[in-house]
Amino acid sequence: MDNSKKLRVGILGATGMVGQRFVSLLDGHPWFEVAAVAASPRSAGRTYAEATKGRWKMTTPLPQKVAEMTVLDVAEMAKVTREVDFVFCAVEMAKDEIYRIEEAYARADLPVVSSNSAHRWTPDVPMLMPEINAAHLDAIEQQRRRLGTRRGFIVVKPNCSIQSYLPVLAAWQAWEPQKVIASTYQAISGAGKNFDDWPEMMGNLIPYIGGEEEKSEQEPLRILGSVTAEGIVPATAPLISCQCLRVPLLDGHTAAVHVDFRKKPSTDELIEAVRSFEGLPQKLNLPSAPQPFMRYHEDDDRPQVRLDVDYGKGMGISVGRIRPDHIYDFKFVALSHNTVRGAAGGGVLSAELLRAQGYL
Repeated sequence: MDNSKKLRVGILGATGMVGQRFVSLLDGHPWFEVAAVAASPRSAGRTYAEATKGRWKMTTPLPQKVAEMTVLDVAEMAKVTREVDFVFCAVEMAKDEIYRIEEAYARADLPVVSSNSAHRWTPDVPMLMPEINAAHLDAIEQQRRRLGTRRGFIVVKPNCSIQSYLPVLAAWQAWEPQKVIASTYQAISGAGKNFDDWPEMMGNLIPYIGGEEEKSEQEPLRILGSVTAEGIVPATAPLISCQCLRVPLLDGHTAAVHVDFRKKPSTDELIEAVRSFEGLPQKLNLPSAPQPFMRYHEDDDRPQVRLDVDYGKGMGISVGRIRPDHIYDFKFVALSHNTVRGAAGGGVLSAELLRAQGYL
């Protein structure tokens, strides 16, 4: 594969937090370059710098090239499609609107890599965690036949709440996890906020995040499922029960998890499985792939958000406290960066895998 020529990328929903993260992560990317930014009509026609003035939430500076770009209207699809080879979608709209926009871009023969939830349960749309279910890309050909496209398709990333603990469960599939109890402690950037936007979260905890628990219980099964003639069929195990809490942190989702297995492993076997687990992104040495994918901490007080959330430039998973439990078989703690691995970074890694596999 010749990666010497960079692919031209469009970002739909470029002015929101996830869109900004895409802009930040793609600055200097070896395979992709931002060629178009699009957003709602209220931002269209302004430069990106003007559209994000007072709203730039990244800690890195706004890239000058993107700052000078004129923001296009997401709805004016022809203007976007002629500028780019594929798009990342991070629009903030009603779910039915997102569904229609993403399918319209795909039907215009443009690949769409989405951070949204609208197509996560469309049977022939891969919901991709690149290290775990790269084989689901086989469903793209089914999708193209349905859409009547040669190049166009949609690939989505899963919810940010599962990014910390699902990789661990995937590493443990040999012992057949049967039941899982997971409690996730989720940072406010997962709601597209920082503390300036949401000062009442300082010193606070909210024991409810709308829709997160259902996604956290069901999406892992689809990722662990298989591709059939009818599309992607979810796995039937493990049975997952989840609670999701919003906590006063800017970035980083932590999960405390209990697991029952059909086959009984040892603690050492589980730790080694985490340390040695790698997926296709690691084997292909993709630009955004963390090496190793998961890092295991021996210290009882790790992983910590302050120390570990940026592991692998925010793309890696930090795991600790794997130990026997007196009710379930084992328990552990895991941490992921919700707007990098869990959102834009997961999309970028998915696009890298798509290019490496010849889909872009």
